[in-house]
Amino acid sequence: MNANPDAGVRAPGAGARTPDSGAGAAGPAGRGSLADIPGFTRDAHGKPLIPADAASLYAYGHLVRSTEQLILDLFGQGLLSGTTHTCIGQELSQLAVVRALDNPDDRVLSNHRNHGHFLAYSGDFPGLVAEIMGRAAGVCGGYGGSQHIAFRHFHSNGVQAGMTAIAVGEALALRMRHSEAIVAVMIGDGTLGEGLLYESLNLASVWKLPVLFVVEHNRVAQTTDTSATVAGSIADRGRAFGLQTWQLDDAEPDFAVRAAEIPVQVRESKLPGFLVIETRRLGPHSKGDDQRPDSELLRIAERDPLAALGRTLSSEQRQQIEARNTAFISQVKAEATASPQSQWRNIGSRDRGSGMSGRALSLRPVAAGPATPTGPGGPAGPAGAPAVPMQPVTFSNVRTSINSALRDLLVADERVVLLGEDLHEPYGGAFKVTKGLSSEFPGRVLSTPISEAGITGAGIGLALAGRRPIVEIMFADFVALCFDQLYNHAVKFPGMFPEASVPLIVRTPCGGRRGYGPTHSQSPENILVSIPGLTVVYGSHRHAVGQLLVNAVLRWPNPTVFLEHKLLYTQPQDPGAYEELPADPHDWGAELFPTLRSGELEPDVTLVAFGGILPHVERAAERLRTQEELGVEIVVPSLLAPLPCNALRSALLRRKCILICEEAHCEFGVSAEIMATLAEAGYRGAIARIGTPPAPIAAARSLEREQIPDEPEIVAKVLELI
Repeated sequence: MNANPDAGVRAPGAGARTPDSGAGAAGPAGRGSLADIPGFTRDAHGKPLIPADAASLYAYGHLVRSTEQLILDLFGQGLLSGTTHTCIGQELSQLAVVRALDNPDDRVLSNHRNHGHFLAYSGDFPGLVAEIMGRAAGVCGGYGGSQHIAFRHFHSNGVQAGMTAIAVGEALALRMRHSEAIVAVMIGDGTLGEGLLYESLNLASVWKLPVLFVVEHNRVAQTTDTSATVAGSIADRGRAFGLQTWQLDDAEPDFAVRAAEIPVQVRESKLPGFLVIETRRLGPHSKGDDQRPDSELLRIAERDPLAALGRTLSSEQRQQIEARNTAFISQVKAEATASPQSQWRNIGSRDRGSGMSGRALSLRPVAAGPATPTGPGGPAGPAGAPAVPMQPVTFSNVRTSINSALRDLLVADERVVLLGEDLHEPYGGAFKVTKGLSSEFPGRVLSTPISEAGITGAGIGLALAGRRPIVEIMFADFVALCFDQLYNHAVKFPGMFPEASVPLIVRTPCGGRRGYGPTHSQSPENILVSIPGLTVVYGSHRHAVGQLLVNAVLRWPNPTVFLEHKLLYTQPQDPGAYEELPADPHDWGAELFPTLRSGELEPDVTLVAFGGILPHVERAAERLRTQEELGVEIVVPSLLAPLPCNALRSALLRRKCILICEEAHCEFGVSAEIMATLAEAGYRGAIARIGTPPAPIAAARSLEREQIPDEPEIVAKVLELI
């Protein structure tokens, strides 16, 4: 605090709240007009400077508690909706580590109980209250609410343990650029039941990263005492992974000083740490769900470290601080309440140009458009224009094409990092796609533990910190282990926070016909395309697959799953007689990930296929031409989500007979979406789909052959359709 506790020094406010321009910054600057935190100054980036003397700690802790009480009061008045998780009783715990972070590049990742962390990092009291109220002046415009907040290098998410792997990725990015900054990730003791936490602890230890895991041990989950859910010693969990480990109690008189020393040790050692803070929650888990007995709540109140700290001050000093804070919180309430309800136009709407019956979309899309306006085959033509010829790109096989693209990416852009299991020499990955790269690019091609969720989360952290990560998941079946990171994290940051981008690529081999059995033969695109904001690219041997990957990494800002069929790795990459369909300007990404066609211009039947089923479709087409004397056209998209609906409508709407072929279980999948798109546009021809039945894929090759469609089945389906 200042020498005069009443001297409110002017701090960066509405016009000076300046999120970094670097990667990971999120949340528009300049919401809210309150510029002063009474009695405190801020650094050049707006972070409050909170000294460790009793008066300063009490003053800021009391501000946090008053804000939390205001939030609960607003709930009682019906001015808030949803949920919120206050930190009443844990204020000093939430301030302790964040206040000690003094590098402007330090990162803080928090959880559902994040208000104290956020206020210690940003000082944006009106922005927090308005955000929880769903008002335009909220730090995220009301989009994130209580649990999902982004500001500069602060991010929070309501999914337990989800941010721990992201913290590892951000710490890896800091180490790669030789930064002195560290990452602090906050969890509660309930998170100790989540497996991703242990993947993250292991990765941080193996990679020797400057990340501090902070466990706020308040001894209760939502309503369950953690003694019934957490076995063994919490601190021993950190020691078991070889982390520097500390245990502190926020009721100890020297707690703040000792807590401030720990980030210094992590920064100086450049090694991970594990801090357990004994604390107690005075308030409910969320609003009114506290079922603890009155006797226990009384013991917690008697322990209250903030009240104890206040008693060390003179009565006059304490009353002066509290009166000043009360007046400030009244201003916060007035400003947040005066702010209008959040509207999409306040957040920054963008018309997707979806062409859905002319309906203008007001929602801000969860994906951003391409970085450049032209595609790999040249400028995209207008809808209905003649197809643009492909550039003749031929490789000995698809594996070589992808390997060459990865090498070119690593050479051309130092931001590119490869993560995955067994990528190192002499193995080069399960399908040898990364062969030779680890020796050429040490430190940028990293073999990882078997931690699919962990390395996907690390990829998200790398992306938020400005890197271009490419994560290899050994089999696409294992993407199910990454689902939380994709569904609740990767797509949420760019979807909610305009300044955040997650240019993450997850490469993974998929598909059957090799006898690998039920958990190593699946085609999960029908699941992946249903995740809003997730791009799904699935090239064929007729596409320039390496170029698709380059475009995804360097020219597409959204999280992307890049599917590669196992059997295509050995197929020659050759465009053959295919040409690119014109990319409709309203189909985001279509110029980067083109749709191909070949065959007759006035066909008897059009076959739509993608990925690994294309060789079988081509053989079926040849039989239909030679044996049945039918005119056949083949249309091959490489972009499955967002689906290039306009281009597909232009290409297919006037065709009289269409069969959509896919290797996945076709219910609720890509073929269903294509058929729905055509139906909505008034398609009147004959149309059908063919795919794998909804049953586990067998290991026996004889059984597998009967499950996955091949050329005889495709031919029979066409004849039936005609």
